[in-house]
Amino acid sequence: MSERVQSILDRHAEGVPCEELAAAFHEHRRWSGDDPLLLLAEAAASTTGQGFVGGVKPTVERFREAFVTTGRIDSFDALAALDLEDEGLIDAFGAQRKRHVLLEAARVLAERPEADDLAALVGWASDADPYRYDADPVGSIAGVGPSSFQSLRQLAGIETITPDSTVVALINAVDDDLESSPLDTATDLRTIASGEWLALESSYTPLEIDRLAWWTFTDADDREVVLEADGSTADHG
Repeated sequence: MSERVQSILDRHAEGVPCEELAAAFHEHRRWSGDDPLLLLAEAAASTTGQGFVGGVKPTVERFREAFVTTGRIDSFDALAALDLEDEGLIDAFGAQRKRHVLLEAARVLAERPEADDLAALVGWASDADPYRYDADPVGSIAGVGPSSFQSLRQLAGIETITPDSTVVALINAVDDDLESSPLDTATDLRTIASGEWLALESSYTPLEIDRLAWWTFTDADDREVVLEADGSTADHG
């Protein structure tokens, strides 16, 4: 452990409920709960870069109302059987990219050996290697990159980090305070590796670092909306 890295992260984390934010992912205490269909829908909805308030959340809510609540689908297998041009799917997701990722990922997960869909999602996420994501059956789906790959693993409750803009901002901020370091955000995979290095050099886990980055570099109003949707008990600051 590096005392310097620890002190820098501690300074950034002052007042940030990193452990609680990470635990909400581990324990599926977020707004999409532990329904694997909604977790996959959330990941698919984020593949076009839309924000939470105006994009991801309403997309998943439309999907839930049209397919899950009505009982039209109740498994990855049933989801995978939907047509890409299904009218209800188009109404819920819009962009073909999101629909394609949703159906193809459901098809991959439906073929896993676990006893239920949540176990299948967690099993895949536990085994998945972000550094070889493009050789993974989910990572090789057109429209899935390192960020969406890692996001789905996080939603499954896995201890990992997503190379989004907030994580890049935090890593760069830490790097600015270090005389020398291997930190590098030039690519998504280097960003993931840099986040993992920070975890190795400190008491923070990769997911806690990810959540620290999200909290610090997300607009306060947008952050509040997410916390309220999650029913978070964390101090909103």
